[in-house]
Amino acid sequence: MTVRLVYNSLMKHPSDDQTISTTVFDALRRDIVFCNLKPGEKLKLEALKARYNASVSTLREVLNRLVSERLIETSGQRGFFVAGVSRQELREIADLRILLESHAMDLSFAAGDTEWEGQVVAAHHKLHRMEERMLANDLSAREEWKRYDWEFHQALISACGSASLMAVHGNVFDRYLRYQMLALTFRGAIAVEQHQQLMQAALDRDGARAKEVLRRHIDGGVEDSLAANPPVWAPDP
Repeated sequence: MTVRLVYNSLMKHPSDDQTISTTVFDALRRDIVFCNLKPGEKLKLEALKARYNASVSTLREVLNRLVSERLIETSGQRGFFVAGVSRQELREIADLRILLESHAMDLSFAAGDTEWEGQVVAAHHKLHRMEERMLANDLSAREEWKRYDWEFHQALISACGSASLMAVHGNVFDRYLRYQMLALTFRGAIAVEQHQQLMQAALDRDGARAKEVLRRHIDGGVEDSLAANPPVWAPDP
């Protein structure tokens, strides 16, 4: 199962073309977010046709959609490339995620009911089980770990009442996740404790506490990613 962070709404009876386009979009997006396609890599249509079993017209549509999400770049006649990465962009994406997620938590904490609380607790339970495996140095399921991480953070904001806010947050979360996958960092007990604190703050409806923990949580992830210093960083301007 992919960590697909923004789910597209289809018509009740989607056409075959729509279904194929969505499938290819999800697969290509996943490969970029999880760094199966590396930053700066040229995306050649013939190779993509074979990899995703898709027509050139479908691929062009998908590639342009991903350009709008800033996961792919295009430059004149040079074609399409996986978007590059830089220290500056990581910091910008992290700050934007903090801004969006903090606002969404405020709205969600105010509106959430008992059912929402149950969703938060259940999402944290699944994440914690995966974190226990990571703490035991079992790194074989990194995609499942990040899927549960996503589901927990989504649960925290799921009662915010704004589909637009969650969609924008989802795209930013994906772009932040790509940097984490590039560095493949797990901050161990510190991150585990911060997730526990976020769950408790949600149950207590303590927005101020949750936002303070979230900032430390994301800033810590940025510091770890920067310290890993993968070789694909673009120079900062």
